[in-house]
Amino acid sequence: MQRKIITTADGSKTIQIEDWNEQYHSVHGAIQEANHVYIKHGLLFFNSEKLQNKDNKISILEIGFGTGLNAILTLLASKQFKLNIDYCGIEAYPVSPEELMQLNYSETLGIKDNYFEDIHKSDWETSCQITEQFSLTKQQKFFDDIADVNCYDIIYFDAFGARVQPKLWTEVIFKKMYKALKPNGVLVTYSAKGTVKRALRSIGFELKRLEGPPGKRHMLRAIKS
Repeated sequence: MQRKIITTADGSKTIQIEDWNEQYHSVHGAIQEANHVYIKHGLLFFNSEKLQNKDNKISILEIGFGTGLNAILTLLASKQFKLNIDYCGIEAYPVSPEELMQLNYSETLGIKDNYFEDIHKSDWETSCQITEQFSLTKQQKFFDDIADVNCYDIIYFDAFGARVQPKLWTEVIFKKMYKALKPNGVLVTYSAKGTVKRALRSIGFELKRLEGPPGKRHMLRAIKS
């Protein structure tokens, strides 16, 4: 499939799959979307509600590691808010080094350290300590193969949209997400489609529709109650 690097409305770049007319991030602003959906309404909500266990370590599963944008923003948040984060990113088709070189996240975010490079140079299938407060495990596998139980506090559900990959937004996948979360665990996603809401509710998630990022009316946050 044809892929190209495009610039989104906030100046940050993303990857577009031309055959699908689908992007890794919102064309209305890649960084804006990621910060709004996953950091503000995922990580910071979870931390503010004090839902985490007493070990003071927050475990995060990302569904669709992709460009690593959500990971680098979470790393920056861990430094800003003094959070200890264990991050696992699932990706079936890793982004190529040539594509990563064209992404401008470090420049746009004003990062002077090599955190973004360290994230992508870290080995797959093993836990790597990127900073003192942020450890990363990248796993190359399909979402169907996830079999974790009570492992994660937060899930960033950032799969390609249901328009192009509907099987990723079904009860089958969300049951895996429910099992993977710890009690009181939080799942956040940019999608607010009716089919997605119904699938999440049918499994037992407590659902809240929230204001979406630029370009989207709504997003969803689900809690394993």
